[in-house]
Parts: sequence; C-alpha cells; structure tokens
Amino acid sequence: MNEVLLLIGVVIVICVLAGRVTSKLAFPSLLFFIGLGMLFGVNGIVRISFDDYQITEKICSASLIVIIFYGGFGTNVKEARPVAAGAILLSTLGVAMTAGLVGVFSHYVLGVPWLESFLIGSVISSTDAASVFNVLRSKKLDLKYHTASLLELESGSNDPVSYMLTFLCIALLAGEDVFLPVMLLKQIGIGLLCGLVMGEVAIRMLHRFSFTIDEGRTILTVAVMILSYAIPQILGGNGYLAVYICGILMGNSRFPKKRELVHFFDAITGISQMMIFFLLGLLVTPVMLPRVFVPALLIMLFMTFFARPLAVVVSLLPFGACWKQIGVVSWAGLRGAASIVFAIMAVLGEVSLSYDLFNLVFCIVLLSITFQGTLLPAVSRKLHMLDQNADVRRTFNDYAEESSIHFVKTKIRENHIFCNRYIKDILLPSDMLIVMVLRQEEKIVPNGNTLLRCGDLLILAAPEFFDGDNLMLHEKVIFKGDKWAGKCLQEIQMPKTNLVVSIQRGNRTMIPTGQTVICEDDTLIIAKF
Repeated sequence: MNEVLLLIGVVIVICVLAGRVTSKLAFPSLLFFIGLGMLFGVNGIVRISFDDYQITEKICSASLIVIIFYGGFGTNVKEARPVAAGAILLSTLGVAMTAGLVGVFSHYVLGVPWLESFLIGSVISSTDAASVFNVLRSKKLDLKYHTASLLELESGSNDPVSYMLTFLCIALLAGEDVFLPVMLLKQIGIGLLCGLVMGEVAIRMLHRFSFTIDEGRTILTVAVMILSYAIPQILGGNGYLAVYICGILMGNSRFPKKRELVHFFDAITGISQMMIFFLLGLLVTPVMLPRVFVPALLIMLFMTFFARPLAVVVSLLPFGACWKQIGVVSWAGLRGAASIVFAIMAVLGEVSLSYDLFNLVFCIVLLSITFQGTLLPAVSRKLHMLDQNADVRRTFNDYAEESSIHFVKTKIRENHIFCNRYIKDILLPSDMLIVMVLRQEEKIVPNGNTLLRCGDLLILAAPEFFDGDNLMLHEKVIFKGDKWAGKCLQEIQMPKTNLVVSIQRGNRTMIPTGQTVICEDDTLIIAKF
C-alpha cells in the first residue's frame, strides 16, 4: 500500500510540474500522461508489472463520473443555445451512425464477427471533450459560428450514448435476452429523470441550507454527483446521462459561493484526467501494440475521413451549418479516455472476444489524439475557422472576463487625504470608481458633489488584475521567536520584488504601512513580483 501511495504522489507531482512544458508542446499534452504511464509500465524504464483490469476499471469509472459531471457543470448553455439542436443530434444519431459504420467496416474489411464489430464501433463512437479542449484551451484558440460550444455540448453528452450502445452489445454477446425498446426507455428515461431531480434538489439545498463548515457546499455537491450516478445505475438507468444532466443544471444556475466549486472541480478533474491516462498507459503492454497497429490505423482513418464526416454532415447540414464548420467538427472528433474505459468494461464483461479489444482501442485513441489533435489548430486555420477576437473560455461556465469588476473597501480615518473633500476633487484612476459610501447606518450612492467625511467606509470598483506568471501571492505565519516579530515593516529587510499586501490578525484583516508592527501569530500575505 505504501508503495502504491508513493507512486501516486510521484506521478501527480511530475504531471503538475510538467504542466508548463506540456502546454507549449505541438502535440496534445494528454499524450504526455499516457507516455508517462508507459514509461512506468512493464516495458518501460521503471518496469512496473500492472495488469489489474478490475481496479483500473473502478478508478477510471470513478474519474469518468467526475469528468462528465464537470463537463456538464462547465457547459455554458447560453453560449451553446444557437447550436444546441445540431450538437444533440450529433451526440445521439451521430454516435449511432459512427458505431454502425465502424461495425460494418470492421466486419467486411477486418473480418470481425458482426456483434464484436459493432462492439468496437460502440466503444469508440464517442468523442472526448478533454482531448478536444485540451488542444483549444492550451493554444487559446476559439472557433467561429459557436463551434467550440457545439463541440463542448456534443462531446460532453455523447459518452452516455456510447455507454448505452456498449452495454447493449455486451448483453447480446453474453447471450442475454434483451428487448431493445424497453432497455432504451429505461436507460434514457431513468437517467434523464434522476439527473433532473438530483440537479433541482441540489440547487434548492444550496440556496436554503446554511452550512456549519466552510466546505459544506463542496461536500454536498460531491455527494449529489455520486448519487446522481449511483441511483439510476441501481434502477437500470444510464448513470452517465444522469450525472451529466445534473451537472448542466447546477452549472447554469446561480447559488452562493459557486466559484468555490469551480476551483475544487478544476483541481479534481485535472487529477482525474491525469490518473485515467496514466493508468491506461501503465496498463497497456507496448510490445503487444504492433499486433493491433494496422487494424487500429485502418479504423482510425476510416472514422476520420468517412464515418465521422458523414455523421457530421447528416447531423449539422439540416441546421444550416457551413462546410467550413462541418470540416472542423469532423476533424475534431478525437477519441479519448471514455472509449478505453468502455473497452475495459467489455473485457471484464465475461464475453468471448476473438481479438484484443483493449489494446486495439488504446491504439486507436493514441493515433486519434496524436494525428487529429496535433493537426486540429492547423486544420482550423486552413479552413479560416479561427476567431481571433474571441476567447474559447467563454464556452465554459468557469469563464470570467479579463476585465471583470472587483470591489475593494477603504476606511477614511483622521488625516486621510480623502477626508472632507468632494469626490469630484479627488483624482482617481480612470478605471476606478467609488460606488458606495457607508456612513454609520446610512448607505449613500455617491456623485461628484458627495462630501467624504472621517469615518466613512468607501466601496471602490476596479478591473481585476491577474497575471499568474509575473505576480504570485504566498503566506508567511509569524510563529513565536520569529525574527520579524515585534518589528515594524520598514525595519524588515525584504527583496525589492516582495511586498506585504495584507496582515491577518485574529479575525481582522489589515492593510499595513511601514509603521505597522508585526506580532506573533500574524499571517502575512506577501506579493512576489
């Protein structure tokens, strides 16, 4: 157990530290995590022998729940509304078409039995949002005609459909008596109902309940996410569909401290993506990939140049999509983690297969991310689909404008330069505005003729500044015996690039001056430029 924890910690540290480097690479950074897993694997440098499909399936399925939920949570319905109909058709009919076409190709060209060929098609029929937006966000690219929103909605909602088709094929291969209309009704109906109910209940609870601990909202949201998957699965429904619908409802609703959830799920989704791709790279046996390379390459090329484009044309052309948009959406059909997870489910489904499904699908995904992902920016540029005046982050609910307004407060004390002066006589930066004056029990909406008095509390608005590369904040706690304790700030020798911007003393936050004395148990917030 200790060795496993050590491995997990080392891998996460490597992945995080490599983030800056991978974001500048020409190929999608997700390939780095797969390569890292293969490096640690049985044919790599570390030579860890790992072939436990069951534990991999459990970990990857749990990670996939988080990714799908946050995919729904981050989908900006307002941005996606103009292309929602085409995206939904592509994530349902398009997925079924892709699965069927790949099944026919696998049977006639590769000689795979019918049911097994449709299993291949079902497993790899969904596109991967993480792979697509890993490319777009890392390169800061946005696409014209709401195409990024279309891809986000389509790739986020097609995993449940792919899972449903995979589940059907596994059941048929296992010889189960399946009545298709009933199964589809249960999968879709129960999944939709549970997702809607759980999402609505969660929103009401977040609005009405007061939490005794700061992290209560986050803990509740995680519990709702788990329940929205588990309940429909127990009832015979589609848990992935439910968790996605629940995420969409919550992500597009307003409730207190929503930003805290964004920060939390940003982190846990990033870890989940790293974990999935690393584990899959660790699980694969590279020396076995050459055996499936040719069929994997043929299937990937067939999907890229025929099956996916045909599905996109059928799904989007009726809604007036232009050929340039159809071209980019066709090329952006990257396969990803969900396909490999579904392949593991099929391997564990106790069905007899005439080929190595896991390695075949793994190779298809690897080729898709490498070939399509690397060339996606170039294809978008060639088709003149890049929008230089937009930001792809608008596609997501976690997006905040670079010039979003933040509020700060300042107290007018005796001898303050604002004291007994009219606002019109105060020189403020052009992008800063006094929006409110709090005077004892009175709230004043000021104008130029408002006279500021000693004791007033001013609320000022200004654009937010964020430059993570050039400005960082860190904390310093003053413990007993610290050499800074008892000294004024102006007496402390610090690098010229450091500045103490605030001091937390008990329940009070102070903006310090050079004469401020540092006390034991103070927490200093230091900006490093």
